[in-house]
Amino acid sequence: MNDKRIPRVDLPEGVHLDTLAVREGLPPSAWGENSEALFLTSSFRQPDAATAAARFANEEEAFIYSRFTNPTVMMFERRLAALEGAQACIATSSGMSAILLLGMGLLKAGDHVICSRSVFGSTIMLFGREFAKFGVETTFVSQTDVSEWERAVKPNTRLLFAESPTNPLTEVCDIAALSAIAKRAGAWLAVDNCFCSPALQRPIEYGADLVIHSGTKYLDGQGRVIAGALCGSEALVNEKFVPVMRSAGMSLSPFNAWVVLKGLETLSIRMEAQSKRALELARWLETQPQVDRVFYPGLESHPQHQLAMAQQSGSGGAVVSFIVRADGATDARRQAFHVIDQTKVCSITANLGDTKTTITHPASTSHGRLTEEQRQAAGITQGMIRVAVGLEDVRDIQADLLRGLASL
Repeated sequence: MNDKRIPRVDLPEGVHLDTLAVREGLPPSAWGENSEALFLTSSFRQPDAATAAARFANEEEAFIYSRFTNPTVMMFERRLAALEGAQACIATSSGMSAILLLGMGLLKAGDHVICSRSVFGSTIMLFGREFAKFGVETTFVSQTDVSEWERAVKPNTRLLFAESPTNPLTEVCDIAALSAIAKRAGAWLAVDNCFCSPALQRPIEYGADLVIHSGTKYLDGQGRVIAGALCGSEALVNEKFVPVMRSAGMSLSPFNAWVVLKGLETLSIRMEAQSKRALELARWLETQPQVDRVFYPGLESHPQHQLAMAQQSGSGGAVVSFIVRADGATDARRQAFHVIDQTKVCSITANLGDTKTTITHPASTSHGRLTEEQRQAAGITQGMIRVAVGLEDVRDIQADLLRGLASL
């Protein structure tokens, strides 16, 4: 939320991203603390009954109840909004709850959504199964074929939704082109910016109306808490999402907000370091005879390499996926499991964005609830492995993967 009556940090006009990541939020309290305060309270005392009534009626803005108004949460919201170049932000309990809030705030029975078929598995389930229960239709299209998005538009299309890059194939969408389609259709464009974060990509600059985040990933950066956020214009946030949040309560806890708020301070340097390591790992994987294909936007071999470099500040990000060489789907799954199980440095977990390198088999974890047909349509094969590169020495990660690859 973006409460105009609560003081803002007095920063000079035009300060840069790294400064905003450290300084934006709320000014220090009467005690002058230099580190942002953690407000662990469920509610806030009101000076009198009349003031309480005015505040609960939205006639006066103030902190009331931590389900929808908390200073620590607001500090995180203001900082992330500034980093994304958005007017406002609303924090949620997870990245998926941010997408749930998106749907509840914008959609109604009879509406139509166009969504990339390459998005995170839970996102596909939410749009394709859960929203469908309430009369919202979703058409899944190619992440990269703009003409498919254009052809999918209907008179009742209200929302276009994409990740860029996608999980796990790192496909990149043309945000400006999708924005143009959305505007012609009178619809909104929402982009999940989880893989890049605002350190590398700011979708609003390319015409997106809304930006979705799983703060669990790079915004926190150390795998400590679950968090989410939705950034956009003040009108959309305050009119469409705040009322839903106040009633439904998919709110971010103050403690988790404080953890992610502090994580934002090092976001830029972490993304730079991890992306550099990921590029080195991806180039190394391309030379390995046991690897059929490598998916990483920073590689010249990536189909959307030029677009990625333009949208993502010249960086490929920190996630690399690859397919192990095998004969047949059953053999491919066994080979992929073998490579994963031989690692001793990488953490076998489906999370990403951690300073610790993580490795997973997407077909059986992040996209395990999809049908095989859905996985095949998205290009997620049984031989695919996803590596989210952390801050270890990349030579140790290479040796970790080679232990399994060399013994195939």
